[in-house]
Amino acid sequence: MWSGLPPMLKFHPFFWAFLLFTCGYALWRGRKYEQLSALIFIAASLVSVAAREPLHQRYLGIEVGDLVVDLVVLGALTAIALRSDRFWPLWVAGLQLTISMSHLLKAVQPDLVPLAYAAAERFWSYPTLLILFVGAWRQHRRRRTYAEFGTGPATLA
Repeated sequence: MWSGLPPMLKFHPFFWAFLLFTCGYALWRGRKYEQLSALIFIAASLVSVAAREPLHQRYLGIEVGDLVVDLVVLGALTAIALRSDRFWPLWVAGLQLTISMSHLLKAVQPDLVPLAYAAAERFWSYPTLLILFVGAWRQHRRRRTYAEFGTGPATLA
């Protein structure tokens, strides 16, 4: 899931640039939940690349490596959503659930076109990263506003 779109669509450089930009910003400006999510996304992307099937076999059957990565990421994001006091982790966990369901879709319909399976598995990575970026940006804006006006919670870490 976290390695961009399938090779036939040729968006890998864009995905990696987008991943590094959004996660880098979250690591720089976010609080612990944004930072932890960014680390999860980066690690999941790297593990997804390492667990890939050979190119001629990709998406013909269930991508077991991606399935394992997606389920671990789903569990981690659900834990973050349950602990965070912000709303964005709920959206991210929900989108990750959608990504994870793409594997069930392939299991139920084995003759699903490989491109459709790949797109169902990869597409939601982009909105997820965008939501992480917005969450980190809003957190930074809140922190700056509270520091400037001296109002708000005592701690924003």
